[in-house]
Amino acid sequence: MAVDDQVSSLPNSLPITPRTVTTAPMFHHDDQFGSVPITPRTASVAQTPSIVSLPITPRTAQTPSIVSLPPSQFHSPSLSRSPLLLTGDHASGTAANRTVKTPRSRGLTPRFITPLGSPLRKALKMTRLDPQDAWLPITESRNGNAYYAAFHTLCSGIGIQALVLPVAFTILGWAWGIIGLTVAFVWQLYTLSLMVQLHENHETGLRYSRYLQLACATFGENLGKLFAAFPIGYLSAGTCCALIIIGGSTAKLLYETLCGATCSNPKPLTTVEWYLVFTCVAVVLAQLPNLNSIAGISLVGALTAVGYCTALWTVSVAEGRLPNVSYDPVRKGSQVNRIFDLLNAFGIIAFAFRGHNLILEIQATMPSSEKHPSRVPMWRGVQFSYLLIAMCLFPLAIGGYWAYGHLIPANGSMLTALFAFHSQDVSRSVLALISIFVIINAVSSFQIYGMPMFDDMESAYTTRSKKACPWWLRSIFRAIFGFVCFFIAVAVPFLGSFAGLIGGIALPVTFAHPCFMWIKVKKPKKYSLSWWVNWGLGLLGMGLSGILVAAGLYVVIDTGVKISFFNPQ
Repeated sequence: MAVDDQVSSLPNSLPITPRTVTTAPMFHHDDQFGSVPITPRTASVAQTPSIVSLPITPRTAQTPSIVSLPPSQFHSPSLSRSPLLLTGDHASGTAANRTVKTPRSRGLTPRFITPLGSPLRKALKMTRLDPQDAWLPITESRNGNAYYAAFHTLCSGIGIQALVLPVAFTILGWAWGIIGLTVAFVWQLYTLSLMVQLHENHETGLRYSRYLQLACATFGENLGKLFAAFPIGYLSAGTCCALIIIGGSTAKLLYETLCGATCSNPKPLTTVEWYLVFTCVAVVLAQLPNLNSIAGISLVGALTAVGYCTALWTVSVAEGRLPNVSYDPVRKGSQVNRIFDLLNAFGIIAFAFRGHNLILEIQATMPSSEKHPSRVPMWRGVQFSYLLIAMCLFPLAIGGYWAYGHLIPANGSMLTALFAFHSQDVSRSVLALISIFVIINAVSSFQIYGMPMFDDMESAYTTRSKKACPWWLRSIFRAIFGFVCFFIAVAVPFLGSFAGLIGGIALPVTFAHPCFMWIKVKKPKKYSLSWWVNWGLGLLGMGLSGILVAAGLYVVIDTGVKISFFNPQ
């Protein structure tokens, strides 16, 4: 029944006293699904024995602008300290139903990301943070998953460095070679699990999307850069230079394998020209914007890596052992020389287990929240990829050493040995297929190892300009990086001879630093098992790094390296 009808039915003797109703302002609370208006009732009507009609006063008070709260996600600290941008409550305009819009980035990542679990968030329900991460290649897109993580981890965790493992076995022998390879595999898998857990800090709600960020947050700005900047820079830029050398040389080898003596071209490409061809292809693929966009390339690189590793040890074992092969560890020179050769062999094994510098970056491409942290799908992807890595590395090292023994070239690899001893026995199609796999894997690995350098260059631009890097400047940055690596590859084509030395330099990144980071961030109980294990492994890793660097330098100086600047063979 209408209110007017009710009033008309009352006795005329009842007085009607008009009352003024004060309207309270509306508050809005956003969740993931939109804004729900909640109007609190603050007006009270005195108790009367009869029903009265209250005149309705139209609302003239202006409703404040709706403040939209972002979804709860971890925030990734950017590399800069650029000023914070303004959002809802700082935006201009007084329209009653005005919606505040923030500019969308090119990626899928929300520009303003809320740290979770912080007292400030619980009190204010909103935090405005630096949007620079939405502009950078590593964190521009956060729609990754366990499959993407497996592709990237497998592509970066297995590669050309695995082909030198039989060389380490010639010095260590069967027993120590297998023991050293097993210990290194288990050790680096343990530290990798620490890195996956350290990516998200539940106390501060931050995501450490880059290895250098976590190192600086753990050890301090100066010590973090001192400990991690050079190894990370080498593992990114230095690996790209080595990939140009390997990819260009293998392309030349492929051409010679397919053409052979019947080649009609009187002037085939030189080694430098093959380096240039490889670099051009790598630079074209490097134009893909972010780490998630190269997931397909990483998948192709992972499949080809598994393919050529399997093909190399399978063909070598199928062809049988070489005549007069010996498995006695190579012992040359004095006792000091033998000790340093032994340590250099361990450095070669450590060199085969690089890739930890990319784990945080790979995990940064995944969405993360309180209920669904990124470490869960990341660890699933890591477990699958490292199962395949073990299935490739162990047969490659053991099978290669069984087939070639001490005859494997000292500064070579399984690929070099296969072409040196079986180029006439194995069909050209098989040799060509293995070469194609190596080239494709090198081009694919160039993308993922170059991504941290692309991220660093674009970070320098966004820090100064306070805006995203335009596409044409991004292309210039990546082309410059590719051709600088080409210049270094041509100038220093003997980088492969320093595998043991490089392994010693990069060893703390994989084996030592994650242990110290765990102690610093997680603060395990003093003298507990976790405390002892991480302190022991961290100190042992740092000690081994110093010894392996000294051993690598000694071996390089003692055995000599064919120095040929600007003269690649």
